Amino acid sequence: MEHTRAKWGSNFGFLMAAIGSAVGLGNIWGFPYKMGANGGFAFLLLYLLLAAFVGFAVMLGELALGRKSGRGPVGTYALLSKRFKWVGWMGVLSGFFIMAFYTVLGGYCIKYMVLNIGDMFGAGFGSGAFADAGALFGAFITNPLEGVIYTVIFLAITMVIVMGGIKGGIENFSKIAMPALFVMLVITIIRSVTLPGAVEGLIFMFKPNFKPIQENFMQVLAVAGGQMFFSLSLGMGCMMTYGSYLSKKENLEKNSILIIVADTIVAILAGVAVLPAAFALGGEGAAMAGPSLLFVTLQNVFGAMGAIGPFFGFLFYLLVLIAAVTSAISLVEVATTFFLDRAELKGKKNASRKKYTLLVSIVMLALATIVAVDGLGSNGLPTPLGLIWIDFFDLWSEGVMMPLGAMLMALFIGYEYRVKKVENGVTMDGMLLEGEVTESGYRFRSRGFFDVCCKVIVPIAMAFILLVQIDGFFGLGIF
Repeated sequence: MEHTRAKWGSNFGFLMAAIGSAVGLGNIWGFPYKMGANGGFAFLLLYLLLAAFVGFAVMLGELALGRKSGRGPVGTYALLSKRFKWVGWMGVLSGFFIMAFYTVLGGYCIKYMVLNIGDMFGAGFGSGAFADAGALFGAFITNPLEGVIYTVIFLAITMVIVMGGIKGGIENFSKIAMPALFVMLVITIIRSVTLPGAVEGLIFMFKPNFKPIQENFMQVLAVAGGQMFFSLSLGMGCMMTYGSYLSKKENLEKNSILIIVADTIVAILAGVAVLPAAFALGGEGAAMAGPSLLFVTLQNVFGAMGAIGPFFGFLFYLLVLIAAVTSAISLVEVATTFFLDRAELKGKKNASRKKYTLLVSIVMLALATIVAVDGLGSNGLPTPLGLIWIDFFDLWSEGVMMPLGAMLMALFIGYEYRVKKVENGVTMDGMLLEGEVTESGYRFRSRGFFDVCCKVIVPIAMAFILLVQIDGFFGLGIF
């Protein structure tokens, strides 16, 4: 019996959803501060190389496998392989671990939107009671109840969108949200680069500087690699799941390139929006402020703008919120798809998407509550493995499961499934159902490159990144 599957309403809708999945906190929050802490241009160079030689192969592989099977990551590997059938579970589990902290950070964005609205109208819920953004942020993260409340709000928004389904929820939201995000990003950039001293931030980003690579190549490579995977939503089942809803008539090669290029452009634009503003406020040290760059350094920037500052603050945090939601819905969808696939395989017709989405959201909320209460390590919760809770979940998702899952997927395609079968899927040879027609199919133009990437480049790069990530989290001193 042919496996039935919902489909995207249009290729544009799919692209907006897929780009939305890729464009998230990893771009707006992670990329600028990691770039600031890892040498600016040197980090950017390695990021672009990894996106071209690793990101493209993994992106195309995930979309092809998902479209071929018509299932999420667990169902895909169970259908296509005996030796690798357990790999799909890492995608689902990494999604739960990422959402454990992603929802909390998304809640922080809502909190800062509210603060800036309060400042716009001189209301008591603004930031006026605090001397600076550092004191404001410290008071917020040490208030566990408030952190949990905003986490619940963020997750509820995400859940409602996923409950709407592929066309009615995810696609419709993404088609509006992504163009709006781009417009708000451009407005923020214009204000950022016109601040006094902002030009130093642009020089830091784009002036060739290879010193960080010479001094600590493996560390910069690992950070750039982890950021690339997190930013592109690779290794977590999102693209495989979205690919399972993709029409057999769409060009996978072209779509893979478009997603990567769009995501990379947004990441660079986010750097242009954030780093010049950070340099304008506090120089290179402010650009290296780490995670606090988003909620301390930039809030200080908005505070220094005068009366117009709260408006730009609200606009910026709304921008970050939209980016966070578009990524979060893909992570909830991965887990929801697993339950829907399992229900169909058991012969259950008309399985309730709303019920499974609610179930998934409750589990994610339970994990996120731990991170919210922990307050980035400020509230004295017992710490696992000597890590604060946000780093613990980040270790297992971005640090272990995502690079390991990508490495195993490449080995699966290169040495068991074989690139020839991926080519059949890309060119649509044998993919069309009876009665379906296409003009001429698509050539697999990058077949040789894809083959080498899956068999050699991706496994080696992922092995190094995996080792350095683990070394960095535990301070083993291997590299």
